[in-house]
Amino acid sequence: MLLRPCRPDELWTLLPGALAGEYALMPVQRIEDANAMRPGVALEADAAIVVLTSGSTGTPKGVMLPASSLLASARATRERLGAPMRWYSPLPLHYVAGLMTLARAFEAGTEPVSVSSDLHDLPPAGLVEPRAVSLVPTQLHRVLEDPDLTERLAGFDAVLLGGAPAGRHLLERARERGLTVVTTYGMSETCGGCVYDGIPLDGVDVDLEPITGRVRIGGPTLFSGYRLDPEQTAESLQQGHLLTRDRGQWHEGRLHILGRVDDVVISGGVNVDLAEVQRVTSEELDHPAAVVGVPDEEWGTRVVLALETGRDEALDPLPWRETLAAAGLGRPALPRQVIGMVRLPRTESGKIDRRAIAQLAQD
Repeated sequence: MLLRPCRPDELWTLLPGALAGEYALMPVQRIEDANAMRPGVALEADAAIVVLTSGSTGTPKGVMLPASSLLASARATRERLGAPMRWYSPLPLHYVAGLMTLARAFEAGTEPVSVSSDLHDLPPAGLVEPRAVSLVPTQLHRVLEDPDLTERLAGFDAVLLGGAPAGRHLLERARERGLTVVTTYGMSETCGGCVYDGIPLDGVDVDLEPITGRVRIGGPTLFSGYRLDPEQTAESLQQGHLLTRDRGQWHEGRLHILGRVDDVVISGGVNVDLAEVQRVTSEELDHPAAVVGVPDEEWGTRVVLALETGRDEALDPLPWRETLAAAGLGRPALPRQVIGMVRLPRTESGKIDRRAIAQLAQD
């Protein structure tokens, strides 16, 4: 079977044919993205849709998703949430988070509703049909700054939140204002979120490697491989499980993601877990924030904190270091550079672009 590139706005119309095995779709915004996946070369594994990863940590990969995996994920979501939903789509449809709103709508027999990324066109509160929406944390931050949007979002039966860790303050604010937030963990290779509020969806098998705590995921929602990259496929798919780059732990029956295996850097001769710094930062600071490490002649790696403050400016690190030290971070983990930004840079899929932040810190 050959790949059929399509525009994101064509995806809903073409989705039934892809799920029925008539063709395989590759939603892209730029023709060069389609060319990189060589649509004229036959698919080497089962796939209804090939989605490109955002490429925030390297070259984008083509993730091949079978129809059975897409539908299994959509079905498991419906069963977890408890009812067929009308799905609203404010995320890019050519990435897995947006794509899955369409797959869930198809499986539920409902029509998806397209809304803008800033959610200004959400329907008013008071509609009686079950509704759900998928967001990233930055969108939720901005909604909570607008009382009218907050009230409208509170009318949804489920607000799925994924794509990045959500801080404790953000979740508390949302739930205090009546929002039904469901945190999700997953990736393109698992058809998006496969763990909701720390509990795997039905049929999804999650375990941790001994010693490293590296997360392994199995079950019916897995991808079939990376397009034209058998070596990466063999490295990631092992014995029917996806070996992720994430570290996790179980606490009271729920999965907690600690960070990525490559998040540990050496600063001043001491190991610093950037994911732990990010976790504490997200919980203690009421700003969208990102933590990165950049090369430094004196320290080896310099810990940098970037904050969405509404202005592009260098900030005095001292008060931020004091706040984070009081929250329990050791001295080597405290940021040595703090940058204020109008908006944190993001990839097309809505994730914080840490490579761009690191480059700005170095510049």
